[in-house]
Amino acid sequence: MGDFIVLPATADDLTYIDYLQKKNAEQLSFYPKRVYEREIPNFRIWIAWLNNEPCGYIYHGAIGGQLRIHQACIQYDLRGKLYGAALIGDLMNRIEGQNVTHITLRCGSDIEANGFWRSMGFYCQHVSQGGVRRMRDINNWRFDISAQLFDIEVNASEKKQDASVWRKRDKTVKISQFSRGDKIAKYRQSVIDDNS
Repeated sequence: MGDFIVLPATADDLTYIDYLQKKNAEQLSFYPKRVYEREIPNFRIWIAWLNNEPCGYIYHGAIGGQLRIHQACIQYDLRGKLYGAALIGDLMNRIEGQNVTHITLRCGSDIEANGFWRSMGFYCQHVSQGGVRRMRDINNWRFDISAQLFDIEVNASEKKQDASVWRKRDKTVKISQFSRGDKIAKYRQSVIDDNS
C-alpha cells in the first residue's frame, strides 16, 4: 500500500476536502466549508495520505454510543485498491475502547459504495426515501461493535436515480435545500402528486 497514513485534518486541508467533496458531489452529501472548519478542531475529520499526498478523507460524528459517518471518500483513481478499507480500519482502531456500540451511515441506493460498505461488514438496517431531485432510496448501513440482541437486516435498495419528476416540478414552489423531516417529505409527495 505504499506510504499510507491517516492523520487528523488541519485548516490547511480544507481546500482539498472541499475539492474532493465537489468532485464527488453525486456520491456524497453536501456540507458547506464552514462545517469542516468547525469540525476540524473536534478531530472529526481525518485525511488519508499516500506517499505524502492527500488521497481521501473521512468525516464522522462524535465518538460514543452511535458513531455516524457523514462522509468517506477516496480519490477515484485509488478506489478498489484497499485504501478505503484502510481508512475505515483506522477509524475502527481509533474508536476501540471508546464506548462506541455501533457505526451508522447513509448511502444513496445507486452509488457503488453500497458494495464497499457491505464488504466492510456493514448491513443494511433499513431503507428510506431520498430527496425529490434524485428520487432514489437511501440505504441506512450499520456495523455493530458490540453484539446486539437482534440484528434486523433488510435488502439494500438498488433503485436508480430518476430526475424526471424534478425536471417537471412546479418551479414557483420554493423549499430550502436544508429542509429535513416532515417538511421535505410533504414537499416530495406534492411534487410526485403534481406529476402523476
